[in-house]
Amino acid sequence: MKKTVIENMPDMNQARKRVESIKTIYYNYEPSQKLIDRFKGKYAYIRTFGCQANVRDEETMMGLLSSIGMIKTEDPTKASVAIINTCAVRENAEDKVFGEIGEFKNIKAKNKDLVLLLCGCMVEQKHIIEKTLEKYPHVDIFFGTHNIQDLLRLLDEFITKKSRYVDVSSFEGNIIEKMPVTRIENYKAYVNITYGCDKFCTYCIVPYTRGKERSRDINDILEECKVLVDEGFKEITLLGQNVDSYGKDLKNGVTFAHLLEEVAKLGIPRLRFLTSYPSDFKDDVIDVMAKYPNIMKYLHLPIQSGSDDVLKRMGRRYTSEEYLNLVNRIRAKIPNIALSTDIIVGFPNETYEDVLKTIDVSLKADYTSAFTFIYSPRKGTPAARLVDDVTYEEKNKRFKELVSALEVNFKKHADEMVGKVYEVLVDGESKKNKELLSGYTENNKVVHFKGDESLIGQIVKVKILESHVYSLFGELVDEDSLIKSKCEEIKKNIESSALVKEYLHYKGMIENDHELEQMHNKLLFMKKCDLNDEEKVEYLKLKEEYDNNPIVSNYNRLKKEIDDLKIEVKNLLKL
Repeated sequence: MKKTVIENMPDMNQARKRVESIKTIYYNYEPSQKLIDRFKGKYAYIRTFGCQANVRDEETMMGLLSSIGMIKTEDPTKASVAIINTCAVRENAEDKVFGEIGEFKNIKAKNKDLVLLLCGCMVEQKHIIEKTLEKYPHVDIFFGTHNIQDLLRLLDEFITKKSRYVDVSSFEGNIIEKMPVTRIENYKAYVNITYGCDKFCTYCIVPYTRGKERSRDINDILEECKVLVDEGFKEITLLGQNVDSYGKDLKNGVTFAHLLEEVAKLGIPRLRFLTSYPSDFKDDVIDVMAKYPNIMKYLHLPIQSGSDDVLKRMGRRYTSEEYLNLVNRIRAKIPNIALSTDIIVGFPNETYEDVLKTIDVSLKADYTSAFTFIYSPRKGTPAARLVDDVTYEEKNKRFKELVSALEVNFKKHADEMVGKVYEVLVDGESKKNKELLSGYTENNKVVHFKGDESLIGQIVKVKILESHVYSLFGELVDEDSLIKSKCEEIKKNIESSALVKEYLHYKGMIENDHELEQMHNKLLFMKKCDLNDEEKVEYLKLKEEYDNNPIVSNYNRLKKEIDDLKIEVKNLLKL
C-alpha cells in the first residue's frame, strides 16, 4: 500500500472562523516537464455531483489539465486522470459518490496508471476522508474546494513521490484569478461573482466547505463576461452562494444591482443569476431586472419553510411575511416573473401545522417550480445535534402532501404556456428521446421539439403545443408564420378594442354629415390656393369652426391615439 502524505486535513473549527482578510492571487504555477510528458495527449475524466458551483469548478479543473495537453473524455475506462468532484449538501449525494468511487476499483485494476482524485465539498469533512482512506485505497489524491489551484502541483508530487496525497485546507479562502478554463458548453457559461457564505444556516454545510463570503473585483468579472460575449456565447449565469451580498466585503460602494446592470449592458442575449437570499434582495435589483430585456424574468428565491418558528431554528434571517412582501414588490414591477424556490420538509421537530404554513405561503408566492427535499442532517452543523421527535415515515407523508399542493400551481403555469410562442436556447438532444431537441425558455421551462442538430446553441422560437407540467412539447415557428400569427393576434385585439370602435363611430359621423363634409372640402381647396390676407382670415376662421365641432374634435383626439397605436404595432412586429 502506498504511503499517505497529509499536507492538510479539514477542520470544522478552522472553517467556521471569519477573521482573516481576503487576498486576490493570480495563478502562475509552472508544471514540470515530467508532468507534461506523462499526461500530454492522454485523456481526463471528471464526474461532477451537485450544484452549478461544482460545475464551474469542473471547468477550471479541466482548464488546468488541458494546459498540460490532456483531452477530455466521457469514458472513464480511457482516462489517465479521473476526478470525482463531490457534493455534501445531502446524504443522498454522498451515497452516489461512494458508489462512483467503488466503480473505479475495477477500472483501476485494469489500468494501473490511472490516477484517481477526490475533490469538492465532501472532502472538506474529516470523517469522509478518514473513511475513504481506509475503505477505498485506490483513491490517490484528495483536495478541497480551496485547493483547486493546486491540482497540477499535486499531480506533480504524486508522480514524483508515488504517495497518496491529502491536501484539504480549511480556512476562509482567497480569490484565485486567471486560472485556465475549459467551458463545458460554447454557448452557455457560468461566471463566479462571489465565493463562500457567511449565513451559517443551522442545517447547511456550505459555509464550512466553501469558506468566507468573498467578492471578485468587478473589473475581473466584466473582463470575463466581455470575452464570453465576444466569443458568441448566448447566456451567462452569474454565480454565488448569495449573489445579493456581492460587494459588501469590498467596501467600495459596488452592489449586485450595479454589477448586474454592467453585465447586461455588455449585450449578452441572456443573463441569469443564482442564488438569491430573501433578506438581502434589494429593490434596486428589481429595478435593474425590469429595465433590461436580456435579464431573464426568472428568479430562484429559496424560502426553505413557511413557518416562522422553523425559519428561526434554521437560522434564516427573514419571516414568511417579509418573504411574501418581497414577492409582491417583485411582481409589482415584473408582473411576468417566474419564481422558483427551495423547500425543506422534516426539519427537526417540525410540526404538521408548520408544513401547512409552508403550503400556504408557497401557494401565495405562486411558484412555477420548486426543489423540495426531506431534511438530511449534515455532521458538524448545529441542526445535526438536535433531537428529532418526528419519524421519517411521517416526514415522507408530509413531503408528498407539499409536492401535491405545489403541483397545482406548476400545472396552471405550464398549461398557460400552451399555444404561445417562446424563445428557447437549444441545449442539445433530449435525454429521453434522441429524435427531439430540448432547451429552456426565458422562464426556465424545458421544451422538447423536433429540429436539426445545427440549431444547438441557437435561440429559436418555439410554439408550445403540450404541457406535461415539468416539461413542454412544442414545434419550431418560422419567421413568416410568426409574423402572420402576430398580425392575426394584433388584428383581433384591435378590432375588438373600444378605442377603434369609438374612432370608427366618429369617422362615420363625419362622413355622413353633409355640412361637415362641405366645410372639410372647402378647407382642402383653400389650403391649396395662394390666399390673400382677407382669404387667410376666412380660412383660419373656418378651420377653427370645423376643428371645434364636437364630432371633429373627438375624431381628431381618437385619430391621434390610433396613430400612437400604429407605432406600437410596428414595434410588436419587430422580431
